[in-house]
Amino acid sequence: MTFNELVLAHEAAIRLGSFLGVFVLMALWEAAVPRRERLFSRRARWVNNLALVALNSVMVRLAFPLAAVGFAALAAERGWGLLNVFPAPLWAAVLASVLVLDLAIWLQHVMFHAVPLLWRLHRVHHADPDFDVTTGARFHPVEILLSMLIKLAVIAVLGAPAVAVLAFEVILNAAAMFNHANVRLPGRADALLRGFLVTPEMHRIHHSMEVAEANSNFGFCLTWWDRLFGTYRAAARLPQESMAIGVEGLTGRFECVRLAGVLGIPFLGPGRDRAIGHGVASGRHARWFSGGTEDLPS
Repeated sequence: MTFNELVLAHEAAIRLGSFLGVFVLMALWEAAVPRRERLFSRRARWVNNLALVALNSVMVRLAFPLAAVGFAALAAERGWGLLNVFPAPLWAAVLASVLVLDLAIWLQHVMFHAVPLLWRLHRVHHADPDFDVTTGARFHPVEILLSMLIKLAVIAVLGAPAVAVLAFEVILNAAAMFNHANVRLPGRADALLRGFLVTPEMHRIHHSMEVAEANSNFGFCLTWWDRLFGTYRAAARLPQESMAIGVEGLTGRFECVRLAGVLGIPFLGPGRDRAIGHGVASGRHARWFSGGTEDLPS
């Protein structure tokens, strides 16, 4: 059995083991040195956020029995995608696939902020009244299904190897739990990591209630895309301990903590309250987001 076959044969164990390992590590770190005071108890939020994770996992498996890794194996078997037409060494194919998939997730994230209908779905993630390790997995089921469709399309066009897709999903999930964690990271460590990895200090700005701050720092894993496209913001206007997090009018309402209320968030209020076009990272890149049709703040 090759290394590739060995890894794929243990996909479920690798994914579950990495999730649980990183989750426990971040939860312990949060308990030891929290960055912000909680508005709600862990019990109130975690039960509902983790129930949403379980619901999303079941829905993805029902809608896409092969999931992303199985689809990548199918694409390789049938010769779909650039890397299957023009073979490259496995290490190069894995590296290229991880980079392209991370860029695709960054673009998807921007799209979910730019399109009002999609922003309605994405508000589920932003309306979490606290910012911690469970926030990194709190997404509406419809957003998760749309995200999987986008991921499958990228895999089909690119021809990403199955082992690369598995590596990317493990890295992405671990990075999302890390950069959503309510942890205090030393300044020097944060500055060093920001050279390539999205940190909690950086991503917390993206969850600010201030629209221009929320429409910055879209990365979940690598920081390069925000720096390249001008959406990087180094600091929030207020200290992170006092910065308001969430979506105005939604965050703080207990129905947006309970699972039933969370699932109903897309149907609450207007869809353009925070969509791009109402504030971006910098005026220099306003036209890139709005098509030059709106006068946006710098």
